[in-house]
Amino acid sequence: MEFGTYKTHVLLRILAVFLLVFVACLLGFDAQTKDLLLVRKKATFRDLNCLYVWVYVCSFAAGYNLLRLCNIMFFSTWFEGNLNGSNIRLAWIGFLLDQIAVYVTFATNSAAVQGSSMAVTGQNDFQWMKLCDKFTRFCVQVGVALLFGYLACIVMALVSCFSAFNLFRLYSPKRFLLLKGT
Repeated sequence: MEFGTYKTHVLLRILAVFLLVFVACLLGFDAQTKDLLLVRKKATFRDLNCLYVWVYVCSFAAGYNLLRLCNIMFFSTWFEGNLNGSNIRLAWIGFLLDQIAVYVTFATNSAAVQGSSMAVTGQNDFQWMKLCDKFTRFCVQVGVALLFGYLACIVMALVSCFSAFNLFRLYSPKRFLLLKGT
């Protein structure tokens, strides 16, 4: 792998880890307490199940990207382009795990957007109040976390492109098409 490509891959992984940790911390430590009709109510990410799941998915995705970053930086011999079977298997595993991380993170982020829209608009049929009318700061922080969550998904998709490049460069056109040497 060329040094510029390697360096970009590492920087994108570091950015993905940073963004995912930022999102998890922003949501995990976000809370607001208000007095509503003589009752003290506290809004946290645990009040909405999709936010609860999203915090844990972001944490696991950050941990996964950190492990992959360590793997790339310290055990990068399979990036050298050797064509033995174990390197191809490792490249396939890395590519598939990167794809799974992107899709699961994107799906939970989208579910959090959908769930959070209920907090903004409320639902009269179910007598759910508009949470964001009462807990404005909490909702603003959730909105910022949602934006950074999508940014993390974009960065992880770019990282996945590098994984695809590292995988498919291990296949030579002659080997892939079963052409004999000319």
